Amino acid sequence: MTIHRINPCQRWSDITVYNGTGYFVEVPEGDLSADIKGQVAQVFEQAQASLALIDSDKSRILSATIYITDFANVDALNEVWDAWFPENSAPSRACIKAELADPNYLVEIAFTVAAGPKFQ
Repeated sequence: MTIHRINPCQRWSDITVYNGTGYFVEVPEGDLSADIKGQVAQVFEQAQASLALIDSDKSRILSATIYITDFANVDALNEVWDAWFPENSAPSRACIKAELADPNYLVEIAFTVAAGPKFQ
């Protein structure tokens, strides 16, 4: 089976797809002074662009691992999360408190998704 690597570089690929399953991570790349809601919205906007690259969409997300710097932000994160996913399509998820690579990041999300037919 082919391993598809989208935008590979020395340290990572933006997306890796194997056997119809895509894997990618998003961190906020816009306004890092934004609160948790703003940073989660940025991550979701970027995720939609990544999903499109592998002929997928948010209803095809299988699992998400959320890395958050402060559990006090979970309720606000959940507000954006609940609004973003279509009803009855939320994936399995884990939420882990972590120190992230950039101290301005409040959130990072690793996604596992069902890719589109050309990535099977």
